[in-house]
Amino acid sequence: MGISALNPPNADAVHETLLEFPDNRVLIDLCGEFDRNLAQIEQKLNVQIVRRGNQLAIVGDPALRAHADLVLKALYAKLESGRTIDSGEIDGEIRMGSSAQGTGSQAGDQTELFVSGRVEIKTRKKTVEPRTEAQKGYVNALFKNELAFGIGPAGTGKTYLAVAVGVNMFIGGHVDKIILSRPAVEAGERLGFLPGDMKDKVDPYMQPLYDALNDFLPEKQVSKLIEEKKIEIAPLAFMRGRTLSNAFVVLDEAQNATTMQMKMFLTRLGEGSRMVITGDRSQVDLPRGTLSGLRDAERLLKDIRKISFNYFTSKDVVRHPLVAKIIEAYDADENV
Repeated sequence: MGISALNPPNADAVHETLLEFPDNRVLIDLCGEFDRNLAQIEQKLNVQIVRRGNQLAIVGDPALRAHADLVLKALYAKLESGRTIDSGEIDGEIRMGSSAQGTGSQAGDQTELFVSGRVEIKTRKKTVEPRTEAQKGYVNALFKNELAFGIGPAGTGKTYLAVAVGVNMFIGGHVDKIILSRPAVEAGERLGFLPGDMKDKVDPYMQPLYDALNDFLPEKQVSKLIEEKKIEIAPLAFMRGRTLSNAFVVLDEAQNATTMQMKMFLTRLGEGSRMVITGDRSQVDLPRGTLSGLRDAERLLKDIRKISFNYFTSKDVVRHPLVAKIIEAYDADENV
């Protein structure tokens, strides 16, 4: 039995939307401890949500009530399917709720699913959903294009979503391996002074990629796949001379690749592979006077069909809300 929207019983209730939820245990999880989930929705959407037994009454502006209605139904459906929700999930539903209606179409024959117009990326440990329209367009592009760029500030999910799609395509048998890379520009000539063998020296620079993988695959499986070379995590310099076939390849922090490094990396693309380039043009760590390969690639490749460029702004930040404000402050200062 699904959620039902009830007609208001009298004229005094015309400014409220009443939802009835059939499973009271799921409703408890939807409300959250001390109704904190409802409080988050109330604060973000400027509505009031009142619980009445197994019903929730939404009070406020009609458009905002309709938005809250979609958010609550979507969150309930997730809980009903056995998933959990947290503050981030709620924030994502609020951002996407206004476009939740309608039905998407399957992107090729990939295992990414479109559910009621939403995109779900299934991995071994969790199901990931884009939390903004820009993220949704980016994920669609990752499935549809053999080469895709994700450009924007930190915290917008560029690398995280790319790795999620890579894991999804790997476990679905669409690629044979995952290759994750980034320039180790901070190391430079000092790399030799770091302790340990080469892996020990470069692993600190690769840690964000390990973190993303461990979010989507069990730790033991990650270790086994790395040992079998079905997952490779290596600095950009290690890509020279290779042809990357039947692989899902991600170059992270691409703003720190030089023009020659970017050309070298892009021309590694082999048959049956997909390549994703992510970067933040505002965080270039290259020596002064050295052109960022990301900017150059954007200039040279923007008009080539089947290469997608996807852009993010501070509005797409899905970390702590202060991160978006910090990015906006720095952007404003640069434009003065």
